[in-house]
Amino acid sequence: MLRRTFPSPEALRRLPFGLADVAVILGTLLLLALVARLGAGTLVSFQPPDVVPGIDLDPRNLPYYAGRSTLRMFVALFFSMVFTLIYGYVAANSPRAERVMVPLLDILQSVPVLGFLSVTVTGFIALFPGSLLGLEAASIFAIFTSQVWNMTFSFYQSLKTVPKDLDEAMTLYRLSRWQRFTKLEVPSATIGLVWNAMMSFGGGWFFVTASEAISVLNQAYTLPGIGSYVAAALAKQDLLPLGWALLTIAIIIILTDQLFWRPLIAWSNKFRLEQSASADAPESWVYDLLKAARIPRLLGKALTPVQESLNHLLSGLAPAPAAQIKAPNRSSDRLYNLILLMIVAALVVTGVHFILTTVGIGEVVTAFGLGLLTLLRVTALLIFATLVWTPIGVAIGFNPKLARLLQPVVQFLASFPANFIFPFATLFFIHTNISINWGSILLMALGSQWYILFNSIAGAQSIPTDLREMATDVGLKGWQRWRRLIIPGIFSAWVTGGVTASGGAWNASIVSEVVSWGQTTLIATGLGAYIAEATETGDWPRITLGIGMMSLFVVGINRVLWRRLYHLAETKYHL
Repeated sequence: MLRRTFPSPEALRRLPFGLADVAVILGTLLLLALVARLGAGTLVSFQPPDVVPGIDLDPRNLPYYAGRSTLRMFVALFFSMVFTLIYGYVAANSPRAERVMVPLLDILQSVPVLGFLSVTVTGFIALFPGSLLGLEAASIFAIFTSQVWNMTFSFYQSLKTVPKDLDEAMTLYRLSRWQRFTKLEVPSATIGLVWNAMMSFGGGWFFVTASEAISVLNQAYTLPGIGSYVAAALAKQDLLPLGWALLTIAIIIILTDQLFWRPLIAWSNKFRLEQSASADAPESWVYDLLKAARIPRLLGKALTPVQESLNHLLSGLAPAPAAQIKAPNRSSDRLYNLILLMIVAALVVTGVHFILTTVGIGEVVTAFGLGLLTLLRVTALLIFATLVWTPIGVAIGFNPKLARLLQPVVQFLASFPANFIFPFATLFFIHTNISINWGSILLMALGSQWYILFNSIAGAQSIPTDLREMATDVGLKGWQRWRRLIIPGIFSAWVTGGVTASGGAWNASIVSEVVSWGQTTLIATGLGAYIAEATETGDWPRITLGIGMMSLFVVGINRVLWRRLYHLAETKYHL
């Protein structure tokens, strides 16, 4: 009788592929197939004033619509990361560029997403003539402008607060700028950057509806997506499709968390700056699967010569800084400052001419007063978010078990498009007789408070384990623990969360100070409502005035408050 034998465990380990490799291969093929299927819809023929097929509210179309929106989100996230690494690096390493780039970043984050979309959509249409890809690019760009700013602020601040001993070690070993970038600067910024990218991705859902409704050449076009699906359901006041859409969004958020963000968080834990390992590191079944598979390691080994050649080339292009300290070039600095002064003077003259020839001084005073009211709402939001979400963020960051339990919850809350529930909030305000002047603070908080929570989590996770253990050993508890360990440890991250939450709140005021359901519209008194009403009527002088006034408020607050807090983080609360 023949005897059946089974491979031994040693023989199984010698096989070129295992179950983990099979799962990785199948998952990669499935992902490529989904991207190809969804991407094919962006290449169809389109030429204004052709009509894009309308949105069908049949729930069976939701998976395709959700896939199209999710693909736009990830493409926008990729470009946001590229922009962050380049812009943040230049701003942090060039004092001259910093004086222009950081204020410009303040202005850009204060410009409403719709402002970017209305200015750039015609250019994207012209860039891809005869193809729907132009509208797709405009939509992706709108999502990009909702994601990129807080990521850039986070990376910039991380570069400004690189630990001094590590920076001196890089200088001592004469590492090139490229080696310093890849071995020190990016790793030290990774944890904060991952959490801010997660927040940016969630913030992108907030504007996905606006980004999928494109107006060009006096014609409105609606791209297939879950945002446009929700907009169509709201227009028909049909709650059943809206419920299906909200369920679909919840499923997409959970899948994205499990398949993308949680593996990234588990991977980023290795970049913690500490001498002792974390007792309980974040976990991810996808990350464990990738580590168990042989294919990623084999690909890494095969690409090692290419990586080394690329590193050698880039290190040659970006050599180590000169060892000697150069004396400051006073004449060059004076010329640079003179050019900046001339640019500012030209902007002031242009602004004065615009005011005198279009809206008038009285309208400027009105807009300024409305800006003060919106400023009060933004301030109340920041105080509330700091008092409520900072302790919660620290608790999640300090306790990996709690993080595994609550991270999907906070990711879901932050990613859920808050403006999708604005109609329900409108009904609540109407039935409870709550003034929209107060209710708009709640609506603004739904989209902005998460910046402080996520940065608090990232800041707490970045505090070295040995410092936490030392604080416990010396008996630091309660307020003393906060004053001596937690506040200094998370201060830099909290400032990043505060400045991005502030900018996000100003941006969200445009959709939070004017809300409606059916024929009922509630309008708050504020600068956001001023811009929204001017946009609805197509009053370009007042749109320009409103956006300019909002930019002045944001830049002024950042100069007076946030820049000083950034300086404090760099000089005092610095590892």
